[in-house]
Amino acid sequence: MHKEIPSDRGIDHTLSLMLEGYHFVLNRCERYHSDIFQTRILFEKTICFRGEAAAQVFYDTEKFLRHNATPKRIQKTLLGEGGVQGLDGEAHRQRKQAFMSLMTPEHMGQLTELTRQQWQKAAQRWEQQDQVVLLDAAHEVLCRAVCAWAGVPLPEAEVNQRTRDLAAMIDGSGGVGPRHWRARWGRKQSEEWLGTILDKIRAHELEVPDNSAAYAFAWYRDLDGNLLDRHVASVELLNVVRPTVAIARYITFAALALHEYPDCKHKLKDEADYAKLFTQEVRRFYPFFPTAVARTCQSFEWQNYHFPKGVKVLLDLYGTNHDPQRWENPNEFRPERFRQWHENSFNFIPQGGGDHYVNHRCAGEWITIWLMEMTLDFLVNFISYDVPQQDLVVSLSRFPTMPKSGFVISNVSRI
Repeated sequence: MHKEIPSDRGIDHTLSLMLEGYHFVLNRCERYHSDIFQTRILFEKTICFRGEAAAQVFYDTEKFLRHNATPKRIQKTLLGEGGVQGLDGEAHRQRKQAFMSLMTPEHMGQLTELTRQQWQKAAQRWEQQDQVVLLDAAHEVLCRAVCAWAGVPLPEAEVNQRTRDLAAMIDGSGGVGPRHWRARWGRKQSEEWLGTILDKIRAHELEVPDNSAAYAFAWYRDLDGNLLDRHVASVELLNVVRPTVAIARYITFAALALHEYPDCKHKLKDEADYAKLFTQEVRRFYPFFPTAVARTCQSFEWQNYHFPKGVKVLLDLYGTNHDPQRWENPNEFRPERFRQWHENSFNFIPQGGGDHYVNHRCAGEWITIWLMEMTLDFLVNFISYDVPQQDLVVSLSRFPTMPKSGFVISNVSRI
């Protein structure tokens, strides 16, 4: 006999999700003294859960599907339609391999070096400016670097527009009203831009390196041996460019942590391995995307709870990374905790869980870590700057969130 899943009362709790934000699942886990509960979001029954065991079952491909799980408003802004995030089975594994083929140490090292060069060029410009909004600057640095790495031509005259469109897609993915519509427009513009580039590659009017993302998706063939249609190919190329630009948020949080926990800056200078610990703690402590979503493809029992076929399920990424049962004092920023941390595929999931090659874990997670560690070196050892008075509040009711000011720095000089 199965246990009853605790349940929210009421017709719908979408408004509560918007108001409570990243704490929506955490609040109910505390209320029901349970790591699992059911609610209604967008008037659909939804099971929410958190924790290592929850992540392990959530990434079981025999129990869960991604097709038709992600809300349309997220597809229309952040992810696109027809991309790898909505595939399952062999189609997903084959498409995912195209992304993972880009994640070799040599190839990631090239992106890291391109990004380092862009930070150095940016620092030269910043010395002539009164103030710099780091989030905006990071968007541009990463846009320039990833386009060069991915084989995407980016004329200087287009840099601002392309950067703004990519940033809008990320920022508006959890927004409503103007923020949401700006994100949709940004995706439309970006897909058309990359679609035109793919057309030129396929017509042999543009040559790109054969180890680049642009080449990979221009000539990628599906299970039936067909080239991806123009729209899906542009979505997948954008699934390389856009997530790299999204790392700007983690970089901004890293700068915020350096400001709020100044002792860490000295350790970053003195301890060779501290950048790895610091980077992991930034990814654990600060909020990025709050949940992952899937739909059950069969009925099954888990820990004596019944999951019916076809039900939507949310895995709480933020809550799992702040779970007091797994993390000592989870609301403290403490990089040293990762000295003893024995990570597996499910107990630390800021960018999803499971196997990078098989499951729906972010293909660019290793790139995120490499670029964050390199950027920390830049912020700590390559430039000096002041942090003027500003609003650094990080709202946990905003998806995705950031310091309200975008983290402003001033009096920048190269060391």
